Amino acid sequence: MAQRTGKASNSKVPNATRRLRLGLGIMLTLLLVVGGKLFLVQGLDVGGMAAAALNKRMTETVLPAERGSILDADGTVLANSVIRYNVVVDQRVNTKTESFKRLDEANEKLVDVSRDQGLDELAAALGMDKDAIREATTGDRPYYIVAKDVKPDVEDRISKLQIPGIVTEGVSKRVYPNGSVAGGIVGFLKDGNTGQAGIEQTQDELLRGEDGKRLFEIGADGLRIPVGMDELTPPEDGKDVKLTINSDLQYFAQQAIQSQTDKLGAEWGVIIVMDAKTGDLVAMADTNAPDPNDPGRVAAKDRGVRAVTAAYEPGSVTKMMTVAALIEEGKAGPLDTFTLGPSYTVDGQTFSDSFAHGTEERTLAGILGYSMNTGTVMAGQRLSKQQRYEWLQKFGIGEAPDIGLPATASGILAPWEQWDGRQEYTVLFGQGVSQSTLQTVRAFQSIANNGVMLQPRLIDSYIAPDGTEEKVPAAEPRRVVSDSTAQQVQDILESAVTEGQIKDAGIDGYRVGAKTGTSESPCDDGAGYCGYTASLVGMAPMDDPRFIVEVVLQRPKGSIYGITNGPVFRSVMSQALRMYNVQPSTGEPARLPQFAK
Repeated sequence: MAQRTGKASNSKVPNATRRLRLGLGIMLTLLLVVGGKLFLVQGLDVGGMAAAALNKRMTETVLPAERGSILDADGTVLANSVIRYNVVVDQRVNTKTESFKRLDEANEKLVDVSRDQGLDELAAALGMDKDAIREATTGDRPYYIVAKDVKPDVEDRISKLQIPGIVTEGVSKRVYPNGSVAGGIVGFLKDGNTGQAGIEQTQDELLRGEDGKRLFEIGADGLRIPVGMDELTPPEDGKDVKLTINSDLQYFAQQAIQSQTDKLGAEWGVIIVMDAKTGDLVAMADTNAPDPNDPGRVAAKDRGVRAVTAAYEPGSVTKMMTVAALIEEGKAGPLDTFTLGPSYTVDGQTFSDSFAHGTEERTLAGILGYSMNTGTVMAGQRLSKQQRYEWLQKFGIGEAPDIGLPATASGILAPWEQWDGRQEYTVLFGQGVSQSTLQTVRAFQSIANNGVMLQPRLIDSYIAPDGTEEKVPAAEPRRVVSDSTAQQVQDILESAVTEGQIKDAGIDGYRVGAKTGTSESPCDDGAGYCGYTASLVGMAPMDDPRFIVEVVLQRPKGSIYGITNGPVFRSVMSQALRMYNVQPSTGEPARLPQFAK
C-alpha cells in the first residue's frame, strides 16, 4: 500500500506544475496586454485620449485687439480705443481654496501661497480694500465681477498672481474726443464692437484687427496648474485711418451751417469744402451732427452724411455745366448775345425767370450771371438731347463718388430717350435731374482745376501699428473740358460775382467765382412740392482756384427770393483761405459784360 501511495503522489506533481505554468502564462499575457494598452494610450495616444484630456484642462482667455484710431489730416484723434479688463471670479473655486501653488519665475520653483496672501496681493494690484476683495470672492456664484475697466498693466500683474478662480476678460472702449465734430463722417459702433455708420462701418475690418488669446491648464479641482501649458497668442491691433478732414475747419463749417439753418428755419443744411488741386475733402459739415459717444441723442435721419446721401434737384448750379458744354462744343462763347423776352416758349413749353424783365440783349455770361432760365434754354437748344445727356454724364451726374462712406447717392439721370417734352429743356437748368451736394462740388472742381476732374478723397492713408503709413492712391484724373473752356467758364463765374447777382459772395482781397441754385423740393410723400432747396457754390482765388465751397439749405422758411447763402459761403471760404495761408489775389478780376453793347 505504501508503494502505491507513493506512485500516486508523484503523478500529481507534473499536473500542479503545469497549472502553475499556465497561470503564470495567463498573468504574463494579461500584463502584456495591459502594458501595451498603457503604452498605446500614454505613449502613442492612438485614440487621442491624452490630447482630449489636455484640451479638457485648457482654459482660453481672449485678448482683444486694439481698434485702430480715426485721425484727421493733421493727426488729431477723432476716434480711438482703449483696452480695459474686467476681473472675474468663480467664487466656488476660490472659496474652497486654502492654498495654491505658484511658479516663482525668479527661482523657477513652485511656492505655496495661502488664499489670504493671494487676495491681499489682488487687493493691492487693484487698489481696493482687502475686506471688499474677500467679500467679492467668497460665495457660491460661478461668475462675479470683482472689478471693471482695469488697465492692461494691472491685468498683467493680476494674471501673474495665478489665484484660483480669478480670470480677466478683455473689453474695448471706443472714445470720440471731439464729440460731434465730423460725427456723421466718423460714425459709431454697434454694441461697442462693430462699425454701424460712417468710417467706422466701411473701414471696420481694417480698424478691428485680430484678437489674440491666452491658453492655460486647470486641474480637475478648477485650480490653475502652475507648471502646466501656458500659451500666448498676442493680438494684432487694427490700422489707423487718416482722413483728409481738417477738424478745425470742420468745426467752423458745422457752426456756420447750423447757425444759418437755425436762422432761416430750414430742415437741414450742408457745407462742403474741397481742395480743388487734390480733390481732398477738408470739411463736410452737416446740421444736427451726431456725437458718436451718444448717437441716440439725435434722430436716425441725422446720423449720416447728407452731403453724400441726400440727392435733390440742384437747380441753377447746373447752368455752369450747360455753359461749359456750349463752349466746348463750339456752339457759343461767353460774349455771344441772345435776345430774351419776359418769357421764352419752345415746343409748346414756356419758361420764365425769377425776376421780371422786358426784352433784353444778354451775353452768355449775363445769362449765367443773372441765372436766367429763358436764356439757358435758348442757348441750350444748340445742344442735341443726346449731347445734353452726355455732358451731364461727363460732369459726373448719375455717378456716385466713392469716398468710403455708406449710402452714397448716385442721383437720378434718366436716359435722354426717356425725357418728356419739358424735361429735355429743364435738365439744362438743373430740374428733372437729381444729384448730391458732393456731385455738384466735383463738377465745379473740374472747372477750377482747368478742366481736369479729380475724384473726391476722404481717406488719405492707413497707418499700421508699427507706424508704417500707406497712402490711398488717388483715382485716375479725367479731363472733362479743355483748359481753354475751363478758363472761359471761370471768367463767367467770376463775372457773376463782379457784374452779376452774386455780389455778396465776394471776399476782400480775393477773386471769387460763384453760382447760385434754387429748385423746388418734392414733398416727403412724393405728392407735389414742399418748399425749396437753396444753394451757392463757388471757388477762390480765381487767379489759381484752390478751394471749392458749397452751401445748401433744405426748405428754408420765408420767401425764397429773400434767402441768400452768400454770407455763409464768404465766411467759410475766408476761413479756409486763412487756415491754409493762401495768398491774396494780385491779378485783375474778370468783368465780362452781362448785356450786349
